[in-house]
Amino acid sequence: MKVMMFAHGGSLNRGCEAIVRSSTNIIKKRSQGAKVYLASWKPETDKEIQNLDEVFDASPENLKKYTKEWFVSSIQVKVFKDESYGLRAMEGKTIERINDVDVCLSIGGDNYCYGEQPALYEIDKMVKRKGKKLVLWGCSIGEEDMSEQKLRDLQNFDLILARETLTYKMLLEKGLRKSKLVADPAFTLAKEELVLPEGWQEQNTIGLNFSPLVWKRNKQSYSALSELINHILSTTDMTIAFTPHVILEGNNDYEILSDFYEKYKHTGRVIILPDHLNAMQYKGYISRMRFFIGARTHATIAAYSTFVPTMVLGYSVKSRGIAKDLFGEEKLVLSINEISNIDIMKRKFEEMVSEEKEIKHRLEAAIPSMKQMSYRAVDYINELMLARG
Repeated sequence: MKVMMFAHGGSLNRGCEAIVRSSTNIIKKRSQGAKVYLASWKPETDKEIQNLDEVFDASPENLKKYTKEWFVSSIQVKVFKDESYGLRAMEGKTIERINDVDVCLSIGGDNYCYGEQPALYEIDKMVKRKGKKLVLWGCSIGEEDMSEQKLRDLQNFDLILARETLTYKMLLEKGLRKSKLVADPAFTLAKEELVLPEGWQEQNTIGLNFSPLVWKRNKQSYSALSELINHILSTTDMTIAFTPHVILEGNNDYEILSDFYEKYKHTGRVIILPDHLNAMQYKGYISRMRFFIGARTHATIAAYSTFVPTMVLGYSVKSRGIAKDLFGEEKLVLSINEISNIDIMKRKFEEMVSEEKEIKHRLEAAIPSMKQMSYRAVDYINELMLARG
């Protein structure tokens, strides 16, 4: 079986990297002889991922003025209000590789949470037109994200693999009967343990991840998080390790975490992890933390999957659903509005500390089955391919 993973923006988002690494690994373990190819917008960021068979440049190309594609697209847009030809031309690097594979996995787990995706819709149409299997891999989609256009696109898929229960139930309610419940592949990601930095307290370091995206959605969250840091420093003896997980221009965790580090470094109880580690190395550090507080979903998955009690900042459907599947409730998951309320933040932090042992025990019981659910995603693809012929 030849698999092409597409809708990947590059590995400077360590969550995207975690999906690619873990997905490739479980596919090859569960499907003998499988070849996995990655269509990437930033292939230079994916070179370190060694278990892929090929990474190729799939970055969209703008149409050059006065070319045939530009003329045809211009006419279609002006006369018919139809962008499809131009979008297919822009996504040509991905589309031209469809013929080389058996199944195409759309791997951007939350791409469908951010408005319409007309370019992806055109790739999806071309996959089906060329007679290949189309799979939405480990997705999260909120009820509020759905539209008629998005629903029509989702109806094209041969298989939709939802990574948590909230999305799965919503998809079934929308009549998408080819949906299956799995778990995020990153629950299976291996960890790489590097030397602990100076200032790290073994068994007594709390990780803190914050996202510019969350801050932009709630500007008061910055000052509330500062107050939470003050609370941790004044009521505990823990070290705080600021932990970036996305290093993209304009969306760089390291930049906002550096502000906090500079503000509190005089205490001698804060450190900041570097911005050049890969997903496995970040997981290696997170796994040795006592607690974790995070805004990035895959940073929190790194914590959950290594039994670290975790508090989630600024939830989305994915973080709500994952917590519900782990705990039976949306435990320690704060909404975008709640993260500017310092009283709620302190109360949730104290809840996490007071229930430390119970949370760890719950994770130790739940994570093995979550990993099995991750592998089940490959079983569903194998069944799909067997049914084909």
